[in-house]
Amino acid sequence: MQGPPPATAPGMPYGSPQQVPGPYQGAGSYGFQAQPMGFPGGFIPPPVQSQPTMDGTIWMPIPPSIPNCPPGLEYLTQIDQILIHQQLEILEIVTGFEENNKYELKNSLGQRVYFAAEDTDCMTRNCCGPSRPFTLRIIDNLGREVIRLHRPLRCSACCCPCCLQELEVQAPPGTTVGYVVQNWHVCLPKFTIQDEKRKDILKINGPCIVCRCCEDIHFEVMSLDETCPVGRISKQWTGMVREMFTDTDNFGISFPMDLDVKMKAVMIGACFLIDFMFFEHSGN
Repeated sequence: MQGPPPATAPGMPYGSPQQVPGPYQGAGSYGFQAQPMGFPGGFIPPPVQSQPTMDGTIWMPIPPSIPNCPPGLEYLTQIDQILIHQQLEILEIVTGFEENNKYELKNSLGQRVYFAAEDTDCMTRNCCGPSRPFTLRIIDNLGREVIRLHRPLRCSACCCPCCLQELEVQAPPGTTVGYVVQNWHVCLPKFTIQDEKRKDILKINGPCIVCRCCEDIHFEVMSLDETCPVGRISKQWTGMVREMFTDTDNFGISFPMDLDVKMKAVMIGACFLIDFMFFEHSGN
């Protein structure tokens, strides 16, 4: 049976008229169950009540379409914080064989907003380790890939000021909305959040020591002149056993409710880059 025609946002569309991204084909292999779309073309459904899937996961209600908002980012207009929980991979713990990372992104009520899955080949994962280039696909509860993160292979040595880390954020896939760029510093983790035109928008400053016992680690998101706090990316302490023997991490991201959704998406990308750079090593 043929599905409904591609929907477009009412009124003035985001850029040129574009189709809503289709379902991410790899979603089924991660236990993902999309909510059905049975709406006639051109009809904008009201938000549905959160419904548990077969595995008991409760999704955030689907928000209505918003003019000039990249499709799938409407969820971000309704939240000022997001929790990222990396899924535990038993095979990776037992064998030490690096698996593709998978994450749940939840709101403050514990409802799943997105599901993220790394898409990297086996050789790259196990040869390059945490320094590996990766593509990370983020899907919503309709099965659409709404955000794509791409990290190229770059130098991981802090003493080298060239070829520093960078991550590109696309929303929807194929449309760049921003970048996360590492800034060289002799001892502090520093990053700049840029828009799609490479214009600097925000700064991120981390602590000198990113490995601490029994406490959270905070990366402060600041205004461009670094005088006004805007948000925070926090690596949450998950317990002694999990921290010592696994590389699965939990993060919290806070940002202003009225922050541009594209910059919220780039902050999510910054969180994943920080995870790979500083916390992907087992025992950190």
